[in-house]
Amino acid sequence: MTENKNSNGFDTGGRREQAVAADTRTLVVCPYVTRGESSRSPEARREEAIGLARAIDLAVVGSAVASLSEIRPATYLGKGKVEELAARVKDEEVALVVMDCALSPVQQRNLEKAFAAKVIDRTGLILEIFGRRARTAEGSLQVELAHLDYQKSRLVRSWTHLERQRGGFGFLGGPGETQIETDRRLIQERMIRIKHDLEQVKKTRALHRESRKQAPFPIVALVGYTNAGKSTLFNRLTRADVVAADMLFATLDPTMRSVKLPHGGMVILSDTVGFISDLPTMLISAFRATLEEVLAADVILHVRDISHVDAQAQAEDVEEILADLGVTEADEKLIEVWNKVDRLDEPHRAALGLAQREAVAVSALTGEGLDELMTAIESRLARERRTVDLDLDGADGRSVHWLYEHTEVMARRDDPDGRVHMTVRAGPEAMARLLRKFA
Repeated sequence: MTENKNSNGFDTGGRREQAVAADTRTLVVCPYVTRGESSRSPEARREEAIGLARAIDLAVVGSAVASLSEIRPATYLGKGKVEELAARVKDEEVALVVMDCALSPVQQRNLEKAFAAKVIDRTGLILEIFGRRARTAEGSLQVELAHLDYQKSRLVRSWTHLERQRGGFGFLGGPGETQIETDRRLIQERMIRIKHDLEQVKKTRALHRESRKQAPFPIVALVGYTNAGKSTLFNRLTRADVVAADMLFATLDPTMRSVKLPHGGMVILSDTVGFISDLPTMLISAFRATLEEVLAADVILHVRDISHVDAQAQAEDVEEILADLGVTEADEKLIEVWNKVDRLDEPHRAALGLAQREAVAVSALTGEGLDELMTAIESRLARERRTVDLDLDGADGRSVHWLYEHTEVMARRDDPDGRVHMTVRAGPEAMARLLRKFA
């Protein structure tokens, strides 16, 4: 497999996919069952579905919300709604219909026949987005594994992804239905090879985590619903240039940078992929290696877009996935970060202050509240840290330097006789090394 790059090193394959998407007239259909309780409003769900489609540059020409009393096994939608949408697809010359639900292979095939257009469900769309966003070798492997898992149960479409190094738009191009007899055995063999490669990646990441423990710098992981502002916050705290856009899944591959705390201690800040409602189960499994960074973190920042109309529902989706990973809402290392307070008017800000409890309100865009956030991170880390007083010879510059490098220096006093008195704080690993060094 080879990459498609021009002489300047740009990904020409990605540009072609973007061009194809821009010419693909797309209708977003949002079929929601009315029975049962849902904390998410239909309008917010519709906006999110449109955002997912636009995240890979599809030309969304319209949308429709369909209220269902029950799910039909053949077409998901009722007969009348299918006929209504088929007429609209024809009149508006729609080439792709995005269904904001999980379709069975039979439902997908029947809808394509009824609409005379390509149909993709929410799971397939999210997989396509991840295929576009993956930049590292690990991310590409994880996306391909999830895509293969999804594809092997529906051998009704062409599988062009096997011929490319990166994912994206398997549903837009290719020979269509001419490869229905895709060899399931080849897909399974490819999945086995990818799982083996990911195991090697997992071991490498474990070694990297062990080496970081020797530093030792605590890990602070950013998690949250997609487009909650994690990357903007990451950039503000680290002065980095990670992609931060008002777009769903702007970040896929994890990124790490070091950050200095108020008292001089260092932490490693990790930006992770955004969560989303109804995240495909095969993606949760495929991205386990990435999410292990969250489990290994000393502090987890749950970043919420507090200005969003569905902020609470989004938070519940994130908490559910974290719980699956073994991180509960009451976990000692979890801090809620209420982001985008700059978008709130004064009455909403006042109400937010009353409900804030232990959460930290910030604006990653303006920098408001970031000092309080850094102090909260430091305080949370201090719960597992010990403080000791040391009396050193001022001429022992190497020891003094070591303390500044590996601990938080809380206070220092230099005496006229050349002695240096230092109060330092450190976590378990660094404290053990400190006690051995300064026995």
